[in-house]
Amino acid sequence: MREFRTANGWTLVEVSERTGIPVSTLSKVETGKMSLSYEKLLRLSRGLEIDITRLFSPGSSRPSAPQAASGRRSITPANEGPSIETTTYNYTYPSADLLNKLLNPMIIEIKARSIDDFGDLMRHSGEEYVLVLEGQCEFHTDIYAPSLLKTGDSAYFDATMGHGYVAVGDGPCRILSVCSATDADLKSSLHPIEA
Repeated sequence: MREFRTANGWTLVEVSERTGIPVSTLSKVETGKMSLSYEKLLRLSRGLEIDITRLFSPGSSRPSAPQAASGRRSITPANEGPSIETTTYNYTYPSADLLNKLLNPMIIEIKARSIDDFGDLMRHSGEEYVLVLEGQCEFHTDIYAPSLLKTGDSAYFDATMGHGYVAVGDGPCRILSVCSATDADLKSSLHPIEA
């Protein structure tokens, strides 16, 4: 609505006069704090002199300019990167040299062999994607029954839900985990082994 109003150089007062909808209501609609009934949407489309369907189109009707590449990149050789050891996992952090990442990748060697040995399930902000690189593990959450994940299997989930991985079998189990949580949030949820 704001796009059409400003394109015509109208103030909220002028739109209110054209539609009979109070300025306070129009302001709340523009800031996403209120939605309108169908009848008021009709009044609004008539007042703005546009087809009602244009009120539901996402974003600007003008094409956006292409964004320039930021040039960020990080290459981590195999088996390198800072690591943290906890009682349940050994974490390796590829791309640790990049600050303020939107995604945080981790290679995790799962040490826990029983959910009883795991302790409290982990939780952190954001979402998480996990791909089993080697072996198999049980994926535990505080909402769903455990799921068996084998090499090549993956899961994507809300990381605010309690979650944990437990290795199955005698062999090693390694996963790739990619989280949208911040570095600080992820590291605050870890309990490193004291040296």
